[in-house]
Amino acid sequence: MKAIEKWMAALGILLAAGAGAAWAQDAAPAVAEAVADAAPAVSPEMFTTNNLWMMIATALVFVMHLGFATVESGLTRAKNTVNVLFKNTLIPAIGLLTYALVGFGLMYQGDWAIPGWLRLGGGVGTDAAGLTSAYNAGYTYWTDFLFQGMFAATAATIVSGAVAERVKLGSFLLFSTIYVAIGYPIAGSWVWGGGWLADLNFHDFAGSTLVHSVGGWGALAGALLLGPRLGKYVNGGIRPIMGHNMPMVVTGVFLLWLGWFGFNGGSVLSADAGAVSYVLVTTSLAAAAGIVTSMLTSWGLQKKPDLTMVLNGCLAGLVGITAGADVVSVPAAVLIGGLAGVLVVLAVMGLDKLKIDDPVGAISVHLVCGIWGTLAVGLFSADHSLGVQALGVLAYGTFCFPLCLAIFAALKYTLGLRVSRAEEIGGLDVGEHGMEAYPDFQGFLTK
Repeated sequence: MKAIEKWMAALGILLAAGAGAAWAQDAAPAVAEAVADAAPAVSPEMFTTNNLWMMIATALVFVMHLGFATVESGLTRAKNTVNVLFKNTLIPAIGLLTYALVGFGLMYQGDWAIPGWLRLGGGVGTDAAGLTSAYNAGYTYWTDFLFQGMFAATAATIVSGAVAERVKLGSFLLFSTIYVAIGYPIAGSWVWGGGWLADLNFHDFAGSTLVHSVGGWGALAGALLLGPRLGKYVNGGIRPIMGHNMPMVVTGVFLLWLGWFGFNGGSVLSADAGAVSYVLVTTSLAAAAGIVTSMLTSWGLQKKPDLTMVLNGCLAGLVGITAGADVVSVPAAVLIGGLAGVLVVLAVMGLDKLKIDDPVGAISVHLVCGIWGTLAVGLFSADHSLGVQALGVLAYGTFCFPLCLAIFAALKYTLGLRVSRAEEIGGLDVGEHGMEAYPDFQGFLTK
């Protein structure tokens, strides 16, 4: 643990030093003037309405982190609950800090970038009063950062579930820091930052690929390098390891569905009534279709309806529609969500057969259905090419998967990646944290 503590301390010093350097920069008047000239004019009332909706959407995306925490903790065993909740508490903090330090400027270079990528607090928008319509017709500079920072943190959260119950805490936190600080913003710059895929008309409205598949590739890399949990695959068979709290899982899924109204609805980037309403309809119908088709698929294949499959079917529908929620028709949204519900069941069962242990189904939900949703834009939108969408999927896989393998491998052969056998059997709550989520209070009555 001393080595991990030194690494974390060094990282903290680096973050502090980098942030200090960024905030020491003075605003560049020429850049500010260029932005002011380029921004479209809106009325003060409309600007305030747009910005208010964007902040509400940001808050909804923030709520999704509670959803991820409850889903992951409910689908894993009670002895690992503190560890799961600890990771899901740290990830938003790491995501926001690293995004402030390098991610925001690295992802959105353009004409506004400060050399060295240290953009937040330097250059345009260093004061609260100077950022109204001069930055954007829909929202302020600070709103833009916070909304996009929540997306960055979400990508790292996806990885957490796939490596649950056996990954070392310090190694996971270091992976999250590196991946969110460097990997996510570089990949995001190709589309949302106006990069080469954007020039080809690749379309990913709210992140089926840019967020969910980016996280899904990391989840796959981590699960492969860690190996399965003890007792999961025995004598050629698959032994189910049941989650300990299904009410928490259901609560988490509904929190995520709620948060998706901000995730997709906020990606309109304004309070345009028609556009936001349409996106929320396609989003919800895809989720509903995913629930129904995952129920039918799991019931048919497993002979009994599986609640965990149905809940993942909801998330699968949401992930699937996220790329094209603004450009596909309502019937197409239902079809996209419905096929995602089928795919997630088949993917969960297929990964088990391949002995890839994913306790929460993160790879199936976010990677498989993220790829499907991205390709579906090319199938159901006349304005976008299936070939370009497929190229984007291939590009992200080619970049993200090797990068995540490299980061996890470096951690594995330096600090170590997996907890000891004794810690895994006893539970990460005691082994990593020295506490329990559900202590035996009855023991106190005998004293």
